[in-house]
Amino acid sequence: MELSHGYAEHLKHKKVVDMLNSFSGLAGAVFAFMVSTSLFLAASGVFKLYLSFILYGVEPRWNLLAATFLLVFSVYGINKLTDMEEDEINNPERVGYIKRIEGIFRHAILVSLLLAVFLSALTSLWAVLVVLFPIAAGVLYSIRLSPNYPRLKDVTGVKNTIIATTWANGTAFLPYLVAGNVALSKVALIYYFFFMKSMINTILFDVRDIEGDRVNGIRTIPVKVGFRKSKALLIALNSTFLLWLALAYHLGYFERYLPVLIFSILNGYAYILRFAREGYKPGKSLDVWVDGEWLYTLPLALIM
Repeated sequence: MELSHGYAEHLKHKKVVDMLNSFSGLAGAVFAFMVSTSLFLAASGVFKLYLSFILYGVEPRWNLLAATFLLVFSVYGINKLTDMEEDEINNPERVGYIKRIEGIFRHAILVSLLLAVFLSALTSLWAVLVVLFPIAAGVLYSIRLSPNYPRLKDVTGVKNTIIATTWANGTAFLPYLVAGNVALSKVALIYYFFFMKSMINTILFDVRDIEGDRVNGIRTIPVKVGFRKSKALLIALNSTFLLWLALAYHLGYFERYLPVLIFSILNGYAYILRFAREGYKPGKSLDVWVDGEWLYTLPLALIM
């Protein structure tokens, strides 16, 4: 009886373990799909925009949140389609996902672009122009307009600036269009915060992709200056937020949310030190921590 009871307990334990492993495998596959198709980044972009609305002190607009989700998905989707060659080295798993659904993926990108423009038009023509900017920038960024000239993404530093500007334009200006009469100094601080956050993140992802970029002759900042100088640059850029905090405090802005903003800045130091290491291969942990930053930062702001 004791042996039979022990065997039954063993089978029960094995079933639980198998069930957990199955769930873990399914969750991992779903997350890999979301990262590969930019759905994860699009969701994070919505949370980022929501935080910007909070910093402006206005109620978030559902149509602009939805437009942002669709826009991020489509613009980054275009980039994934045009970057398959270098991603074969940097991220072969992502390329595999995109190739398997390439036809559907292309149609989803087109529909998302059209819906993003339509939803932004519900707010104003200016909102449409803000939405159209990353679409134009995404095309110019990824496509070689002439055989005699490089793509903008191949020019050192230009890619990072375009991406950061694109994110900051949408995140800072869409809520501003709703907020109305806001001091330009406040707009400038919000713009700088999201611009520099995006600048740091794009350089950090270039650190991860340095091997594939070097093979494909893409002269990113890490390829050109190396790991150590890239890390020093990232820390220096993140340190500019210390002056930003002092100025925001002096002007009396974001007082309720200063702890969250301080957390975001300290979090920046943490993931720079974690991922800007020579020879380190972060895998999906980089996407979760860095791209997913707003998924755990916004909830902190909402409970303040």
